Amino acid sequence: MFEDWFVERLILHAMSSRGALGEFMNRLSHCLIGARLPKLCLVSILLATSACTTVGPRTSQIANAGKSESISIQGIQVINLDAPMVAQRVRTSTPDFAGELGASPAVSEIVGAGDVLRITIWEAPPAVLFGGSNSDIANVDTSRSTVLPDFVVDPSGYISIPFAGQVQVMGRTLPDIEKAIVNRLRGKAHLPEVAARLFRNVSANASVVGEVTTSGRIPLSPKGETILDAIAAAGGTKHPAEKMTVQISRGGKVFSMPLTSVINDPRQNVVLRPGDIVTALFQPYSFIALGAIGQNQEITFEATGITFAQAVGRIGGLQDGRADPRGVFLFRWEDPAVVPNLGPDVAARPDGRVPVIYRADMKDPATYFMMQYFQIRNKDVLYVSSNPISDVQRVINLLASTILPIATVDNVVNRN
Repeated sequence: MFEDWFVERLILHAMSSRGALGEFMNRLSHCLIGARLPKLCLVSILLATSACTTVGPRTSQIANAGKSESISIQGIQVINLDAPMVAQRVRTSTPDFAGELGASPAVSEIVGAGDVLRITIWEAPPAVLFGGSNSDIANVDTSRSTVLPDFVVDPSGYISIPFAGQVQVMGRTLPDIEKAIVNRLRGKAHLPEVAARLFRNVSANASVVGEVTTSGRIPLSPKGETILDAIAAAGGTKHPAEKMTVQISRGGKVFSMPLTSVINDPRQNVVLRPGDIVTALFQPYSFIALGAIGQNQEITFEATGITFAQAVGRIGGLQDGRADPRGVFLFRWEDPAVVPNLGPDVAARPDGRVPVIYRADMKDPATYFMMQYFQIRNKDVLYVSSNPISDVQRVINLLASTILPIATVDNVVNRN
């Protein structure tokens, strides 16, 4: 019959392009066709094979991703997770505040444009210019202070002092300003003394923004305000410290670290400089787990980071009977500086990062030690490929549950 011929051709064509599983199903279908089972049995073969088709690439396909011409992204680097590679990653230290920002001296009270100065002048008796009322002048044994109105440093860096004229103060320390005013008053006032105080600091500030209670600017003083001082002055973070990242913007560059790392390591709590921007970020990190695992999902983790071993543990491990232990892969857009033997044909992203696949052979006991040092990063993709043998077993189980009952019914019908 035409229907029989069509179903047989359909099944044989479907089986011809499925690799090792296809070879198995091809032979099985020949046997079943030769046995002249009902058409429903033959269709069941096709359905069983389609149901057992693995979603996602196999271990061999990923291992040869860098050599395949059919992949749209060229130059993919496949790197085995072994001792030399992990040791190289450990030697390449993660950027931190102590190393990138360095030690900064405390801000001295150097006056800048916009700052507000408060000037107090004493004149020895008998006071000539700043002696106050006539009754004060009559008391030649008494010296009184005169507090001048607050001075705002103009954009050119000057303030105007009575009887002293224009005095340049921008870029000077308070003792230098005091001396400059005294020199201007000599010969005019009787043995003048001057005290200058920075009443309002506008030019030497750091900004604190992000997930803090109160965003704003904090003045920097000779005390030397640090990152944690700035966050404390802003009322602390809105979320637990282990879920927060601190970002420092300085000189056109941006540096980030987990907040808990800054708390636990005093070296990272660096002194701020004028113009620094401290940003508290609540940005939960996550990686995506796919393949032969319990459940495909996106998993969040702390800003302090987790290791490859912890990531495998959080997905519940590999699925028994289905996963290929030699096919555990981590997909990442990596910094080209840490990728050895990078070819010229690699397809990099606009930010310069290149496609890299890290392979872990979990049949090798040493891999479990290496996984404890290899860090998972935000937006990584963890993929576990399927074991080809498990697909064959699933096909056999489906065939046993569909074809055998049909064959039994067919035998009973034929006998009757």
